Amino acid sequence: MSETRIERLSGSGVLPATLPFPEGTAVGPLVFLSGQLGNVPGTLALVPGGIRAEARQALENIARVLRAQGLDVDHLVRCTVMLADMAEWPAFNEVYAGFFAGHPLPARSAFGCNGLALGARVEIECTAAR
Repeated sequence: MSETRIERLSGSGVLPATLPFPEGTAVGPLVFLSGQLGNVPGTLALVPGGIRAEARQALENIARVLRAQGLDVDHLVRCTVMLADMAEWPAFNEVYAGFFAGHPLPARSAFGCNGLALGARVEIECTAAR
């Protein structure tokens, strides 16, 4: 029986290296990204501007993590979106649709939650395939 190799991913600089989790984990062809917020890369400061700005930055952070692994948004197969307020879902969808314009859309689910890290409006976690 062969042993499954698990890779811990880092290197994009999106999150400070002091945080207690990797940017993602890969098992075979699947890459599971840690949740991304709309933080300024390398810091724990959220971009100003509310849901639209945070959503755009979170998606840019995902793209940056993917690039560090030699991938891009076309490799995404699934995204899970957590919103601090479901009333912001239409605004999030506008940003999301614009970000993926010209790219295949990954499968997606979204739900409202209470208490995202750093007081964020949105967190997005994704799975990609190599």
